[in-house]
Amino acid sequence: MQKLLRQLPKVDELLQNTDIAQWVNELSHKIVVDSVRVAIGQVRTDILNGKQVEDVELTVISTFLNLVKRQQVNSLRRVLNGTGIVLHTNLGRAKLSNSARQQVEQVASSYSTLEYSLEKRSRGSRYDHVVTLLKEITGAEDALVVNNNAAAVLLALNTMAKGKEAIVSRGQLIEIGGSFRIPAVMEQSGCFLHEVGTTNKTHLVDYERAITENTALILKVHTSNYRILGFTEEVPNTELVKLSKKYDIPVLDDLGSGMFIDPRKINLSYEPTVPEVVRAGVDVVTFSGDKLLGGPQAGIIVGKSRYIKAMKENHLNRALRIDKLTLAALEATLKLYLDEEVAINKIPTLTMLNYNQNELKERANQLKDKILAEVADYAFVQVCDTVGQVGGGALPLEELPSAGIVVTPRRMSVNKYEERLRLGSTPLIARIENDGLLVDLRTIATDEEADLIEVLKQGLMEG
Repeated sequence: MQKLLRQLPKVDELLQNTDIAQWVNELSHKIVVDSVRVAIGQVRTDILNGKQVEDVELTVISTFLNLVKRQQVNSLRRVLNGTGIVLHTNLGRAKLSNSARQQVEQVASSYSTLEYSLEKRSRGSRYDHVVTLLKEITGAEDALVVNNNAAAVLLALNTMAKGKEAIVSRGQLIEIGGSFRIPAVMEQSGCFLHEVGTTNKTHLVDYERAITENTALILKVHTSNYRILGFTEEVPNTELVKLSKKYDIPVLDDLGSGMFIDPRKINLSYEPTVPEVVRAGVDVVTFSGDKLLGGPQAGIIVGKSRYIKAMKENHLNRALRIDKLTLAALEATLKLYLDEEVAINKIPTLTMLNYNQNELKERANQLKDKILAEVADYAFVQVCDTVGQVGGGALPLEELPSAGIVVTPRRMSVNKYEERLRLGSTPLIARIENDGLLVDLRTIATDEEADLIEVLKQGLMEG
């Protein structure tokens, strides 16, 4: 051990090595020196732990090269989603349309009209880029966009009910991802929670009895990520609106994952759309941009002008506002909704949700032959029926009949194969079922199939 430790090279000596010196121009002298020190330290630790090292200097150089190559790979990177979960929160939820991606690239690579009016030759508002579109699509009087739906609810509550009570059904006091709870958001906004009804049933009279001179708002929250089934009852928006008019108290409806298109048009269960809720007379509606809408992460607020105007003037709005890249992607996405058929065909989220099992199975059979042509000696490949999910806390009971490819490696365990694919240069995230790796094609785009074949092949042949 002492002999090996004495063979550890010095930093200055290693910097003369051509394999290491070439990285100085690529990175910087400091980064290379730091990485050399880390590499020496790792090899020293291995020696002290009794690991056999044949050539100490070559091992240090190899360790250094692995370190710098890993540093070259961004932590936030593209993956292939083979899970069948369309709005996979951990994988970034909604994929952007081609037009949205192009608009982001154009705005990101140059100066833009973010807060400049070309017509007036003066300062403009960043919200002007999407407000007109949102008003046209939803029928609302006005609109505002912040950085996510939790922020939208926070801003709305802070503006409309700070220091006063907001009435909400007990069955709607939900917890969303990351342990964010509606009661906590309400507390942070400065309003007071007044819960009514029971977990499974809330009646109109429960709301009316709760109204006092300190009541500022009726809050309705969509139970996005769970459902209460069986002996249940909730008050429809039309009845809440009548009550709000009777007592001059506004209604705020947090739709969570809002849709502009009737979900039945893409073979999903019915849920009220944003335009329907607006038409029902609800004063303010909030929803996400990166769920069923299929756009970037954003919290969208639409509703009556007097409430939206007050939110725009709220100082909290500046802390919650969205950036130019989000606005670019959102504007391009909203333009697609001016024609529903265009939206379904060009917004990836809607396209994936609209696939039927037969067309996915046809793709799977064609893909199976292409994969077998590459890996027949290394794996069994089969087509299978499977079930996908909407994801993102949207439509939690919805099952999406789907089809996929099952690859069963011949020369390694499926767990080892899954690990190789997950840690590869283009990571593939898929499911292990029985002894095979299942790739649900619902969430693999047709233009990703060539990459999928290559990834599956490389994972079988490496080592």
